[in-house]
Amino acid sequence: MDRAVNTRVGAGAQINGRLTGKVALITGATGGIGLATAELFAREGARLVVADIDGGAVDVLAARLRADGAEIMGAELDVSAADQWARVVESTQRRFGGLDILINIAGVVDWGGIEDAEREQWDRVIAVNQTGTWLGMKTAMPLLRRSGSASIVNTSSVLGIIGSGAAAAYQASKGAVRLLTKTAAVEYATRGVRVNSVHPGVIATPMIREILDEQGDRQPDIVRTPMRRAGLAGEVAYAMLFLASAESSYVTGAELVVDGGLTAH
Repeated sequence: MDRAVNTRVGAGAQINGRLTGKVALITGATGGIGLATAELFAREGARLVVADIDGGAVDVLAARLRADGAEIMGAELDVSAADQWARVVESTQRRFGGLDILINIAGVVDWGGIEDAEREQWDRVIAVNQTGTWLGMKTAMPLLRRSGSASIVNTSSVLGIIGSGAAAAYQASKGAVRLLTKTAAVEYATRGVRVNSVHPGVIATPMIREILDEQGDRQPDIVRTPMRRAGLAGEVAYAMLFLASAESSYVTGAELVVDGGLTAH
């Protein structure tokens, strides 16, 4: 597998302004899929709130995107903390006057199975991946409803659909995000907010790069993937863009799988 492939798919592509005039808040924005999504949304004309638990990395990203001409607000955010969500949403309203798009990407993983997982690790994974997604929707929803044509995209995983025999807390959290998304989609279908989930497969992000570097094309999930390669963060970002834009105006409660065919078996 060629590790030198540019993860910023479409970095030189024509800007179409698919998000011009929209305000988008992206969590987990400084690494992997979050970074690719922030860069793509900025190129497509969105006014952005880039949020991450790493405040220093947020400042660096915000400065870089701002230098490229984007209108950016950076925010340090632990998505498992309700008070921090309240602060970021309030700051978003003050800075931009509203919110049209919420992209919940922030997440953590623990590979322990049922017997191996420790309670502290379990609680942290559930707090970030599951509770953090709910808190984001709950806190941002008043602003999103005011938009009249808002979109929420929650990041689940193929491991929110199929079992792996490991990563018990991660799988539990991502399965919960999948159904949380669907129930929110039904609840807000006539209230101006669409809610969908994206389910990445094996993506070459920092979260799993050590495994990919060690095992390469022999990594079991890549062997099982019909396309026989890991995906790029930018390939997931384009799925986020479709669901965030008006092009998906009749799509809600859907699960968009980006996995090279892994779950097609």
